[in-house]
Amino acid sequence: MSIGDEVIRLGQFLKLADVVEAGAAVKAVLASGSVRVNGEVETRRGRQLRVGDEVTLPGENLRVG
Repeated sequence: MSIGDEVIRLGQFLKLADVVEAGAAVKAVLASGSVRVNGEVETRRGRQLRVGDEVTLPGENLRVG
């Protein structure tokens, strides 16, 4: 997924990638511990992602581009 700026927050990225529908859903997905950023479990919605970062969830493998 391509972003316009140098960084994007994880919550925004998940919404733009249509992984979740709303902000409340982002919180629930992150709280479940099923989201990984570059192979590490991430629970912070505000985590800043940069080009090349890889976000994985069950059934999804996304790269920030």
